Amino acid sequence: MELQSEGVTATAKPAVASRKSSAHRRMLLSCFLGTTIEWYDFLIYGFLAPLVFDRLFFPKLNSLSATIAVFGVFAVGFSARPFGGLFFAHFGDRIGRKPVMITTLTLAGVSATAIGLTPTYAQVGLAGPVILTCLRFLQGFALGGETTAGPLLALESAPSGKRGLFAAFVQGGAFAGTVFGALAAFAVGLLANEQLMSWGWRVPFLSSAVVFLIGLYVRMKVEESPVFTAAIARAKPERVPVLSVLRFCKKPALLVMFCAMAESSIFFFTAVFGLSYGIKTLHLNRDLLLGGVVLGNALGLVVGPLFGTLSDRIGRRSLIGGAFTLATLYVLFLYFPLLRSAEPTLIVLGMVIPGVLIQPMAFAVSGSFYGELFDDARLRFSGVSLGRQIGTVLGGGLMPMISSALLGMSGGDLRWVIAYFVTICVVAIGAVLIARETSQGEIA
Repeated sequence: MELQSEGVTATAKPAVASRKSSAHRRMLLSCFLGTTIEWYDFLIYGFLAPLVFDRLFFPKLNSLSATIAVFGVFAVGFSARPFGGLFFAHFGDRIGRKPVMITTLTLAGVSATAIGLTPTYAQVGLAGPVILTCLRFLQGFALGGETTAGPLLALESAPSGKRGLFAAFVQGGAFAGTVFGALAAFAVGLLANEQLMSWGWRVPFLSSAVVFLIGLYVRMKVEESPVFTAAIARAKPERVPVLSVLRFCKKPALLVMFCAMAESSIFFFTAVFGLSYGIKTLHLNRDLLLGGVVLGNALGLVVGPLFGTLSDRIGRRSLIGGAFTLATLYVLFLYFPLLRSAEPTLIVLGMVIPGVLIQPMAFAVSGSFYGELFDDARLRFSGVSLGRQIGTVLGGGLMPMISSALLGMSGGDLRWVIAYFVTICVVAIGAVLIARETSQGEIA
């Protein structure tokens, strides 16, 4: 009987391992696709903003005022993220990660499609910008839940020693969404101006509906986080998780907030504000700038999981702190000289470097680092959301608008713009130095 039992056990182990491996693949694919779709939907506005949105929705303003207004609507999407993050976090910490992820993906898909159907100022007057602003709010509301839920589910479902890799893979969806968004903007930009302004700009938003339906189908088959399931089996969920975070987890929430400010600013300073600055001020070729964004983020999609794996071996703090240090040095000494060089290769290089090196070093590692700062799975979603979404608004969300305003007030002098970005990164470096290393041990 003992030999027979051992034989059955030996046979069962590969089957169990195979089922776990299949569940991991399905979970990672679902999270990756969802993150890709939501970031594509959210960012396509930023890429099209300097091309069409100022003329379509703010035609009565001068060029600088229209640019600031367009980026103001862009910032509205970010201002919605804390509300969405806390709303979905409440339910994510009470009923689970999976229901939240299904809801956020649906809301993001519907609002993006609706933007593609929005009438312009010429068609309905002020109602056009108002509708656009409301839909941007809904997009940000959904993204506020998704940006925490996806990496968190991957983190809590990962096998021992692979949390950084799993979370980084999911975070890679942001790079994929950026690539597809930039390619879509590039493709419609090839249209004649009349076609672009009449219907071409709508196509990237409407086309996202197809991918959304595929992502939703895959997401419906994902299993709930085993760490969260075990946590609520041991103790009931908190009645209002965010209040418990404010009572017991203020320090990790603040650390996440300061890091998220810099992490989000890296992309939105170099890609979104940089794209606008290059087109509007330096009069650079739009295709060169977008090409650099696409190439950098395509390479970042590959590099991100490598940084995640490296963080499993050497720790999170050295990598994410190193990313903020590199961002500071890059913007201080290299970024704008490369754009002003008038040399096509150097201009593309200026847009590639953040996407291939600095962004993935910060963004890929943040997926595991933020969640691991919170010890209780019943509060983890709320804690990460509170810090990350507020930090993203104060950092990346306001970055293009404030940078454009500083540039205008200074008469085109970049020193105030650079000082603003560098200050955010230096504060984040201080937060990393205060934080504990989180890569070792298990999470509960």
